[in-house]
Amino acid sequence: MAKYNITEKKEKEAAYRSLVNPRLMDEMKEKILNIIVMQKKYKDKDYSAKKLAEDLGTNTRYISAVVNVRFHMNYTSFVNKFRIEEAMAILVDRRYQDLRMEEVSDMVGFANRQSFYASFYKIMNMTPREYRLKHLAQHPSERVRSDKKR
Repeated sequence: MAKYNITEKKEKEAAYRSLVNPRLMDEMKEKILNIIVMQKKYKDKDYSAKKLAEDLGTNTRYISAVVNVRFHMNYTSFVNKFRIEEAMAILVDRRYQDLRMEEVSDMVGFANRQSFYASFYKIMNMTPREYRLKHLAQHPSERVRSDKKR
């Protein structure tokens, strides 16, 4: 059993994915990126695929198809990828070195510390704490205070 109970992704073919017009899929991809990334909706714990579909005037099945085909992952993994990227920046930023992992998790949009750790580990193959400590070891001049529990 893998750490954090992560299972391998199984490839499935869903018939509806091939029924979507590629040009419309590209347009929807740009709209999704605009909302999730540019408007930073990934930071909102409550911003679901259903809310995204409502904002774009479509349905969740269409959102799912676009995210699966254009980004090669499901909606949750797509959103978590941006959360983890931001968390990585926060974890190595001296201004935020005194933050606890729960605070970092909350800042980037995770509902709880456990899902933050699981997603971080799935993407980076190390925990957020290990990532922070590794960075500090590589850049000791950036160490502000290491006596506080992280």
